[in-house]
Amino acid sequence: MSIGIALMGLLVGLLVGLTGVGGAALLTPVLIMVGIQPSIAVGTDLVYNSITKLFGVIQHWRQKTINFKLMKYLAIGSVPSAAGAILILQVFEKYFHNQEQIIKHGLGYVLILVATAILIKTFFDNKIRPNRWQLRPIEEKRTLTILIGAGFGFIVGLTSIGSGSLFALAMLYLYRLKGSELVGTDIAHAFLLVTVAGLLHANAGSVNYMLVGNLLIGSIPGVLIGSTLSSKVPTKPLRTVISAVIIFSALKLIGL
Repeated sequence: MSIGIALMGLLVGLLVGLTGVGGAALLTPVLIMVGIQPSIAVGTDLVYNSITKLFGVIQHWRQKTINFKLMKYLAIGSVPSAAGAILILQVFEKYFHNQEQIIKHGLGYVLILVATAILIKTFFDNKIRPNRWQLRPIEEKRTLTILIGAGFGFIVGLTSIGSGSLFALAMLYLYRLKGSELVGTDIAHAFLLVTVAGLLHANAGSVNYMLVGNLLIGSIPGVLIGSTLSSKVPTKPLRTVISAVIIFSALKLIGL
């Protein structure tokens, strides 16, 4: 089992390195499909994501490519909202014993949303012209930014998915950031969000630490290999195929 999980981590890491697609959208549904309980899959993925994103945060901190003001406003909304989602899951489990079903269905619908976000970013990244929202200073968009954080933060707390792709799409359309600053801010905020959410899931007993270790053994070399090969592989077709696979996984989880 540990070899199989490590190989799964290797494959996910390779695809993340090649395409930049978030690992959670690939990993969480696969874990559920191989028999891992949905709540454990979500909690484990959050902790795994926190560890992997830490290395990215350190690099972007050194490069000074993190917009801390934008990150702060997003986190004001996202962190409490993610905590609220986890609390709601626990309440539903206590009184209705349907936490696993809620996560599974929620995951399916969010995966469709994430796959759509990946496709939009893949094909329209360079076509989004400066719009009236981008040209406004961040201070004028403070309330909107907090609300975006709250909405997407709830999704991340519920499903572990979207900490990168959904926030990145919002940043791309609403804020005028350099490419490196968008990536750095996205990773730094995602690290903070998934770390808090992961700790709350761990407190609820929804994390398999052995599973986290096995995934890391495979994914770290996978990301390094994928990043090295990314300049030699056409990423648009690969991202399109991955989006199709994500949508297929989503439909399976929903039961269609």
